[in-house]
Amino acid sequence: MIARIHYAWIILVLSFLGVLAVQGVRLSFGAYIEPWEAEFAANRGQISLISAVSFIVYGVTVPIFGKLVDRFGVVRVFSLCILLTGASTVCTALASETWHLMVLYGIISSIGFGGASGVVATVAVTNWFAARRGFAYGVLEAGFAAGQMIIVPASLFLIHGLGWQLAVSITGTFLIIVIFPIILLFLKNRPEDKKMQPLGAGEHSSPREDAVQEVRPAPASEQSPPSGRGSMRALGSRVFWCLFLPFFICGYTTTGLMDTHLIPYSHGIGHSVEVTGVAVGLLAAFNIIGCVLSGILSDRWNPALLLGLLYALRALSMVILLFAVDPVWLIVFAILFGLADFATVAPTTLIASVHFQSYSLGLVIGIFTLGHQIGSALGAWLPGLMHTWTGSYFDAFVIAIILLVIASMLSVSIHPRK
Repeated sequence: MIARIHYAWIILVLSFLGVLAVQGVRLSFGAYIEPWEAEFAANRGQISLISAVSFIVYGVTVPIFGKLVDRFGVVRVFSLCILLTGASTVCTALASETWHLMVLYGIISSIGFGGASGVVATVAVTNWFAARRGFAYGVLEAGFAAGQMIIVPASLFLIHGLGWQLAVSITGTFLIIVIFPIILLFLKNRPEDKKMQPLGAGEHSSPREDAVQEVRPAPASEQSPPSGRGSMRALGSRVFWCLFLPFFICGYTTTGLMDTHLIPYSHGIGHSVEVTGVAVGLLAAFNIIGCVLSGILSDRWNPALLLGLLYALRALSMVILLFAVDPVWLIVFAILFGLADFATVAPTTLIASVHFQSYSLGLVIGIFTLGHQIGSALGAWLPGLMHTWTGSYFDAFVIAIILLVIASMLSVSIHPRK
């Protein structure tokens, strides 16, 4: 029975595992904010700036790695960046000044984050899946959520039990001795490497293709060869901006605002480490559910409408968070936000993979990710500054809610083409 399993599923599992490990480390930043404030006598704005720089470096390097994958293959880029991330994470334990954190985490680790990102893994999945891509993208994005569910709470408890230095040492060592060799040995760039065809090659069009067909550009004259210069012409497409701007807002409100500030916010309104850990774990668990459901629904429904719904649900959850002094409401927020957290990536990637299929997919998605990371940088830094100035996250949350409503409207505005 095992012999009948297409190797594409192994590729998906390996990509999921790599994203889980590396991005889980990246998403753990919020657990270190308060310990680093105490260790280095820094304020919330200063520590948040490290996160902001990290997001910028990550965002700038992702398009670069998107092109490097075309030249050197997924395996080399993915595995070496996992090794880099692990080594720099271990070295973070030796930091004695905030600028050490800036160099080690804000720059070096973030380069590794960019090369072991969902964009690089998406190229592998795209190469191996000719059918069921929406589902595969959803599962891949669930790797981020799984990392959030496993590594972030683990880091939180390790920090409080053993100290932040041992916490980074353990997570970095795990990347080096476990994840790196697995990816290096078993991940394959293309089906041709194993004398195989992509999963579903030669099959008839799926409901996904029919659904996304609605947003495919009609004029063939707008198409161009998959080169860097030709790919930049995609910026003239209305659909590009209706995906790019919401994805920017997505970054601001998720990895920027929530993943950086949710833990200190929860502690600030009186919740214990245990309650906060449960909330973060539930958020991540429902994030996995949301990612998988999003991938399945993207195969069967209009992905633009799905995006609008997800951004609206995220806005509603943040309204609840504003008044989540009671642990019950914090849990309700975690469930709702989790369902809509990374779930936006699958329909966004699916629309882009079809609409811009004549361009360099790695570069186009890399540009989207750059926008996402610029939003993440602002979402990490500005709320930290607002907290330093006012002692509260209220204004930052209100701004985020307004931005999410705009993102929902832009997504729904991607009308089907007759």
